[in-house]
Amino acid sequence: MSRKGQKHITYSLDLKKQAVEMRLNGMTKKQVTEQLGIHDLDRLKVWMRKYKTEGEIGLIDQRGRREKYVDRERYIRKLEVENAALKKVLEIRMRRGRN
Repeated sequence: MSRKGQKHITYSLDLKKQAVEMRLNGMTKKQVTEQLGIHDLDRLKVWMRKYKTEGEIGLIDQRGRREKYVDRERYIRKLEVENAALKKVLEIRMRRGRN
């Protein structure tokens, strides 16, 4: 929970993906947060949980989401990430079908 007057830091999707990859490659949470300058160790835990349940789509910041997207580039990036994830799922299912 945030405290009164606390500054909220937002991290880019690329930094989140890099942090998750470093963590999956065996680095400790503390090493990852120190190397990438992430101030909150619990933030990395949340990213890992979201990545394990939702994949890369879970790392996209969903706050302030609207029916109509104001930021076109953000919307396009979201669609690109979703498309890449769906391609991976399709590829895995096609491989399983061949075996």
